[in-house]
Amino acid sequence: MSQGPPRSQFTQSVLAVDNARKQRRTRLLAGLAGLLALVLCAGGWMVWAAADDGEAGNQGAKAVRQAPDAIRDTVETAPSSPVGHLAVDYREKGFEKRFGRDASVRAPGTWATDKTLVRGVGGTLKGFEVGTSKEVWSTDLGGPVCGTTRHVTADGRTAVLFQEPTKPAEDDDKKSDGKNKKKADKKSDKKSDKKGSKSKKKGSKKGDKRKGDDKKRGKEKGKGKKDRADTPAPAPCTQLALVDLDTGKKLWQVALPDAKDASPTSTNVTLTRGTVTVAWSRGSVAYDMKAGKPLWRDTRPSACENAGLAGGNVLLALRRCGADADRTYRVQRLDPRTGKPQWTYDVASGVQRVHLVSSEPAVVAVAVRGPGVDKLLALDDLGAYRSTVDMPEGRYIDDCFTARFGTVETCDAIVAERDRLFLATKPKDPEVNRIVSFDLATGKVVRRFDSRGRGAMYPLELSGGKLLAFRGSADGVAPDAVVSLDPESGRETPFLLFSVPEAAGPVKPGETDVLVEGGRVFIAPKELRAERGEDGEGAAYGALGVEGA
Repeated sequence: MSQGPPRSQFTQSVLAVDNARKQRRTRLLAGLAGLLALVLCAGGWMVWAAADDGEAGNQGAKAVRQAPDAIRDTVETAPSSPVGHLAVDYREKGFEKRFGRDASVRAPGTWATDKTLVRGVGGTLKGFEVGTSKEVWSTDLGGPVCGTTRHVTADGRTAVLFQEPTKPAEDDDKKSDGKNKKKADKKSDKKSDKKGSKSKKKGSKKGDKRKGDDKKRGKEKGKGKKDRADTPAPAPCTQLALVDLDTGKKLWQVALPDAKDASPTSTNVTLTRGTVTVAWSRGSVAYDMKAGKPLWRDTRPSACENAGLAGGNVLLALRRCGADADRTYRVQRLDPRTGKPQWTYDVASGVQRVHLVSSEPAVVAVAVRGPGVDKLLALDDLGAYRSTVDMPEGRYIDDCFTARFGTVETCDAIVAERDRLFLATKPKDPEVNRIVSFDLATGKVVRRFDSRGRGAMYPLELSGGKLLAFRGSADGVAPDAVVSLDPESGRETPFLLFSVPEAAGPVKPGETDVLVEGGRVFIAPKELRAERGEDGEGAAYGALGVEGA
């Protein structure tokens, strides 16, 4: 097991609590952990941590038991004590040796069950046991992951898209060069020998050799910048698998039909009500979740392309019609078992880009003037216009159009549920911002949650009627945290306090997965890089999992 987060005043105390856990009964520990939280978090932190513990500990009603094929909807319950200790500590060992000191490898996908944290790294899925950090399984997909979905079934399954395995062209070239070299060596052509001798004489000069080496290094260095360490081979994103997150087993795998143009940047996968669906620019297809049996497909060329599918309890499709100045967009709700539209909403003309933020409620992000989101459009259950939430340039965090993977459902800093929507403002300084809630019936502001200089925060999810938000440490001494915000009263209570190691990188929307599941918090960078410093040992930080007492 790796060493865990860097030691600080806070994490040292957490370790002390861990040791006490082994010697004392659970009830005594809970009281001690609560006391430690109050003592460590002086001043404003003390008042904040001492908020209504009953409210934090009984967050929301109990979830109704779901069918296995239903999309998981966990109602989170805060730990009895907010003081966090390690549940998972994953470092990718030997990373620098395999990929290079300055390399980065895409790590798409972070999922968790009661037993396992799962990470996608390159073309591999890895499962880690919660509580021990032990790698319990590893599944080689055969090609780089090019599409994931945050949705998971009630019994712990999810779908993954990956590319067809291909042999790099360089390998064939090297083999070919080797064979040609052997043949050339066997030949006794005098002209060839003379040319070779001249080349050797020229190459024997130190100045020429240095120039040649420098030129070669320059090409290799330039190539390294252009082509990442895990740059996918030029292969379509056509392989789809349903995976059991506790065992790593591929329950079924299929090849998408007529999907030669399914590129990693224009293809997405999602889940909804016993159905796995995939969309790419020239097609879409759906499979029954149980056995991978095809349900419907639309791979015929048409005037409108598929820009993406958003899943969950409802399936929405985004269609892109026409080109350039004449381009228009439409949003459709589909029957997941037949693919037939149930309603259609035509987005006004003049919009440059459109993104599906949420399927239920239906929320659509539009870009009119520039690269960022200008407005959020809310639709009702019948596809009729409901309201508009304005997003003035530079005011709110917006990462919808900058996702590394997937074409929709990737707005990490926007949370919507029922009649409410939550946005985070961009920090005025690194530690000061606010989360703003909007009424989706009117598009007007309802409430503001100020960070009060205790660390910038952004929304994660709504659970049991409460908004869970991540708050970074303001000074590196006070803990990072996930907090619970009450949309009705405005009350803020701690959910879990912990320390994010520097090796994990800054926790930012779009760059880091922050997942709350089963009362635990998991933090994982979307790209792995070799750790700096003597203690890094060439490893890359892969994930941190924290749980309470």
